[in-house]
Amino acid sequence: MTEPTWQLVAPASDIKPDEPKKYKVAGEEIALYNVDGDIYCTDNICTHAYASMADGFQDGEEIECPLHEGRFNIKTGEGLCAPIVDDLKTFEVKVEGGDVFVKI
Repeated sequence: MTEPTWQLVAPASDIKPDEPKKYKVAGEEIALYNVDGDIYCTDNICTHAYASMADGFQDGEEIECPLHEGRFNIKTGEGLCAPIVDDLKTFEVKVEGGDVFVKI
């Protein structure tokens, strides 16, 4: 297994509040979120069923799965309600020179 490295994902200006975006980077399907001006990253696929989290409804620091309405904390990946039993994987994010980098 290789060590995680910083991967360029997108311009920070592309990640708007309450408008998650999905990307495929280094073999991972991820979602980026803007929460109060800070960028966060999780796996894009819900842990309960195969659904894109970027297609879900973002409300502040929570993202709701579009398939079964389970919610996760965007900052921590914690599953917040049924039917969620497993947390979302989160990734470290940094913004440099107006670009978003994710450690994958």
